[in-house]
Amino acid sequence: MHSDDTPSRARQIHSTSIVFDTHADTPQRFLFDHFDLGSRDTEGGVDIPRMREGGIGAIFFALWVPVEITGSKATRLALDLLDSVNEQIRRHPDDLMLATSSGEVRAARVQGKIAILMGVEGGHAIDNNLDVLRDFFARGVRYMTLTHNAPTDWADSSNHSPRHNGLTEFGREVIREMNRLGMLVDISHVSDETFNDVLDASRAPVIASHSCCRAICNSPRNMTDDMIKALAARGGVIHITFHSAFLSQHYAEATRSPASGWIASLESIDKKYGENEARKLADGQRLSDDLVRAGKLPEVSWEKIIEHIDHAARLVGAAHVGLGSDFDGAFMPAGMEDASKFPMITESLLRRGYPESDVRKILGENTLRVMSETERIAREMQAGKL
Repeated sequence: MHSDDTPSRARQIHSTSIVFDTHADTPQRFLFDHFDLGSRDTEGGVDIPRMREGGIGAIFFALWVPVEITGSKATRLALDLLDSVNEQIRRHPDDLMLATSSGEVRAARVQGKIAILMGVEGGHAIDNNLDVLRDFFARGVRYMTLTHNAPTDWADSSNHSPRHNGLTEFGREVIREMNRLGMLVDISHVSDETFNDVLDASRAPVIASHSCCRAICNSPRNMTDDMIKALAARGGVIHITFHSAFLSQHYAEATRSPASGWIASLESIDKKYGENEARKLADGQRLSDDLVRAGKLPEVSWEKIIEHIDHAARLVGAAHVGLGSDFDGAFMPAGMEDASKFPMITESLLRRGYPESDVRKILGENTLRVMSETERIAREMQAGKL
């Protein structure tokens, strides 16, 4: 009888890979709850002890601005969130290192530190001003999610009726400037028409920092097979997110049913906490868990994450798939409650027959490749070669 060596193989591969999570909303907790990353917490999904336990080597913290906040106030909130991330890095220099390039992510790994990166979530935060975009880049921001759940003045969102039928001419200028700077273009949250326009406009590969497969869960926030193929054909990466409503069609439909009590309860939470998005999200996760236990929402297993990874990888190859949890910004499936659970993904992929090289790509190398290519294109644009 042969013993199963998959767990030990998984531990070895996971511990020697750069595991990259491209989307976490933890800065809301820093800013509103004065949360410190240093201590293991019973709430939320991300802190240093659980990132260490989960083998996280690099993480993009999202500077998310609700769509109701616009203009200079949106810019100010994004900058406040940015400052809150920098404060965590200052407090924990032995564990954390700001990274603004693929090379710095690898350097952090050599030093035994977790690479901290930042992405603006919601293009309305630049207040229709390319100078603001440049300032974000100068302060360390390395991707921008073009929209959130509403259109900007220059791009349409997946969760809203079309206003521009894609990108406006200014929207194309935004993409060109992001390419010139070396900032990743993130198409999670954009409409299908905006997605197509972005691919036409961008010289660099494009990412979805936190999206799933529409073929499995029919949400407008997820990507169709044709979109995933088009993204991959241009060198991009879809980072599978862990949000239950994007993983499971059954769960998504149940949340829309008045019988579940989901919508009314979320509205009550929203009123209770006002601008404190961190408390809303924490209570929302508890609400989801309570409704699952009460049988009003179906339980979603963490293995749905693997199903989405597998679908995308079979469609376009493992070289175009990554991981973007949405910890502290969404509602997690059973078994994937926090960053410490990441090693289960590695073991599951091995059990499905993925070769070690493909597992390493999905864990982080694909993201680093896109970063490196985006940086190369920026250098060539700045040198007048493109």
